[in-house]
Amino acid sequence: MEYNFRAIEARWQAYWRAEDVYRVTEDPSRPPYYVLDMFPYPSGAGLHVGHPLGYIASDIFARYKRLRGFNVLHPMGYDAFGLPAEQYAIQTGQHPEVTTTENIRRYREQLDQIGFSFDWSREVRTSDPEYYKWTQWVFIQLFHSYYNNATGYNNATGKAAPISELIAHFEAEGTKGINVAESEALSFTAEEWRSWDKKKQMQTLMNYRLAYLGETMVNWCAALGTVLANDEVHDGVSERGGHPVEQKKMQQWCLRVSAYAGRLLDSLNDLEWSESLKESQRNWIGKSEGAEVRFPLVGGDGAELTVFTTRVDTIYGVTFMVLAPESDYVSMVTTAEQQAAVEEYLTATRRRTERDRLSDRRVSGVFSGSYATNPLTGEAIPIWISDYVLAGYGTGAVMAVPAHDSRDFAFARHFGLPIIQVVVPEGEEATDPATWEESKDSKSGVLINSGIITGLSVTDAIAKMKAHVKSEGLGQVKTNYRLRDAIFSRQRYWGEPFPIYYDAEGTAHTISEDELPLCLPEVDKFLPTSDGQPPLGRAKGWHTAEGFPYELSTMPGFAGSSAYYLRYMDPHNDKALVGRDKNAYWRHVDLYVGGAEHATGHLIYSRFWNKFVYDLGLVVEDEPFRKLVNQGMIQGRSNFVYRIKDTNTFVSLGLKDQYDTTPIHVDVNIVYNDQLDLEAFRAWRPEYATADFILEDGKYICGWAVEKMSKSMYNVVNPDMIVERYGADTLRLYEMFLGPLEQSKPWDTNGIDGVHRFLRKLWGLYYSTDGLRVTDTPATKEELKSLHKLIRKVTQDVEQFSFNTSVAAFMICINELQGLKTASREVLQPLLILLAPFAPHIAEELWHAIGEETTIVAAQWPEYDEKLLVEDSFKYPVSFNGKTRFTIELSRDASQDEIREAVLSADEAQRWLEGKTPKKVIIVPGRIINIVL
Repeated sequence: MEYNFRAIEARWQAYWRAEDVYRVTEDPSRPPYYVLDMFPYPSGAGLHVGHPLGYIASDIFARYKRLRGFNVLHPMGYDAFGLPAEQYAIQTGQHPEVTTTENIRRYREQLDQIGFSFDWSREVRTSDPEYYKWTQWVFIQLFHSYYNNATGYNNATGKAAPISELIAHFEAEGTKGINVAESEALSFTAEEWRSWDKKKQMQTLMNYRLAYLGETMVNWCAALGTVLANDEVHDGVSERGGHPVEQKKMQQWCLRVSAYAGRLLDSLNDLEWSESLKESQRNWIGKSEGAEVRFPLVGGDGAELTVFTTRVDTIYGVTFMVLAPESDYVSMVTTAEQQAAVEEYLTATRRRTERDRLSDRRVSGVFSGSYATNPLTGEAIPIWISDYVLAGYGTGAVMAVPAHDSRDFAFARHFGLPIIQVVVPEGEEATDPATWEESKDSKSGVLINSGIITGLSVTDAIAKMKAHVKSEGLGQVKTNYRLRDAIFSRQRYWGEPFPIYYDAEGTAHTISEDELPLCLPEVDKFLPTSDGQPPLGRAKGWHTAEGFPYELSTMPGFAGSSAYYLRYMDPHNDKALVGRDKNAYWRHVDLYVGGAEHATGHLIYSRFWNKFVYDLGLVVEDEPFRKLVNQGMIQGRSNFVYRIKDTNTFVSLGLKDQYDTTPIHVDVNIVYNDQLDLEAFRAWRPEYATADFILEDGKYICGWAVEKMSKSMYNVVNPDMIVERYGADTLRLYEMFLGPLEQSKPWDTNGIDGVHRFLRKLWGLYYSTDGLRVTDTPATKEELKSLHKLIRKVTQDVEQFSFNTSVAAFMICINELQGLKTASREVLQPLLILLAPFAPHIAEELWHAIGEETTIVAAQWPEYDEKLLVEDSFKYPVSFNGKTRFTIELSRDASQDEIREAVLSADEAQRWLEGKTPKKVIIVPGRIINIVL
């Protein structure tokens, strides 16, 4: 009987679907295990072979955990909102919902044919109003909450609380005694609060809400009519369309993610994530302990600049100050004489994103015309503006110590500003900074030229200067975080509407919860209005029943993906985001598989979102993702043909150096083992219809290179083609066999034949030309040893996500069993269970063929027996006078006399003895034999 993979895979996919094999419900009698894949965006191009890599890995683990007795939740859905569908709608006039639905249909079709064990009854789509109702609901809770730093978890790190509590405090005491997360430090009395009208009170509360309207710098793309996230902008242009992007201050909805910075940082220690990923988040959160110091403006009538620094001990080395171009201080310090120069510089800076500014080491800046007073030395220092300072960190103003900071040093050298050494590194002496080529390290050493802290070590100087700043009223000791609040507005159509309306005075209010979901309205075009309003400005009747207008922006892409893992736990609940009982059963995601590129975006926002709903008492776990595994990228393996210049003749790789040729990318789907299908090439594009070829050995061999998988390089491999030609089980095994899961590796179709031959060889263990060959004959000791080696190896490898070595172990085992002519059910039945997570279709087919009646999905994972793995013999290295000459295999139970006799009588020993009698035979059982002559 032949291995007909097409019929087998279609049959068992239909069976799993009809029997609802992968549907899961809460079962207190079984331990839960939640396996999650990062939310895919369903693009029109569908899947290429790189996309399923992580899905196959998570599917193997989910199936494995089922076989180990766990109740496994393994869902799938779609991150369905986003700019690509909207841009396509603008170009074609087709509604984003139509194209998104079609893209999802295509994705589902491709996912199903690969044989994933997803519970599709739990599917969610972010564009479904029944889903985004709960995104809107959480936003309402954020709007009506503030962050109280004084009450919380883990030694009062703070927690969210109802804004009504803060209002009550303002009513009774004003800002006295509050310790809260805020946009800026405000001070007012209870009498002042009570005297304000409702509008002013509501405006003031925006300073404290966890979801608030705020002025913030954004990446504005006029051509797309929307704000873009940092990862949507490269080299000053939009990733989509290549349109110019500028930095612009706009009023946007924001989430006060920064309030949770301390908790986000602290709880990283408890997560089973890679150290590199945790370090990425630590750096992004960026905790800094230091001091805020006030620098009075010269002639400023009491005005001053506040600077945050982690190195207040270096304050005597400050020779100038630098402001971020976006800082509110810029307008305050720019003089009339410098106005034009400053404006010109600010205009140039707006075209560069923060990412560009951080990565570009070129020096640029402009003098503001003003000076500040160093509060320790009393000296006047110039105030400059430069794009190497960012507004979001600290106060957007830095005290520049060029002797001990590389960017300050470069700036001072470029503009001829003074450099004063204030720290002498350990083991060095003070030198003239005019002779330096770069700044001096100041992490350790002794302070010089530093007034009251001269002679102190760096550590002691920091402590003394912090105390001095505080006691003298020069500033305050403070902990800062680099993590900034998330901009939550997008001027787009295809996104979640905000549950917000504006009253007659323009004050923002949330709609009532019983009005949710607030559904996305229809518009005549998916473009901004003629007066620059977002596309929702085109919607008719986009207002409350009273006529108050709804918010015109929509939420960003990460809104829908921030809590989707919770919705999977209870997807059909119309009363809550997730039921308390369902959440208490599943608790958190046990294994999360996805790309490392989400380290500083999605993973931060999801953790923030989860901690907030935890503060509300809606979920039982503070962290959403216990274990995180990042899969690498599958790169493209491009192929090339070589056209002889000014002809339509193509020369094979081995002959190309004999001609003047131009390499041309060719579609890898018409190349097999680097051999070009000549007729397929002629049919590929009209200009090649009359192509001629210079062959080698009757074949056209293509060149190749590893590049990013991309349509422009014709190296995108469609998984449908692999499944059609080799089957889904071959695709699954091959993707795992390519290399370690976490590493990037090139796709090379040349190797897939070997994996397919392995499955045919496996099939041959169960079937011969005469039919099923499995018998109830007891297994031999060698057969059991081979099986139990495999059980141990695969169990250990799966637990460690080392799937490539598992596939190799299967291949070794099948070769061994084939050599032993194994037909015993005692070996071949558990072998299928081991294989089932990797190649579920063939495993299910053979499982039923040998007489099993229930699905293999519900089988029990076999345990290995150590006793069967003990070796009965040992291969001894035999040495003569300490030099190994040959090996001999002997029983482990052999006595010393038996070993001595066997070795000395061996033919190889006679050759080296040359008739001599050994002086001594040294035997270390299970180790070595040494014959001394």
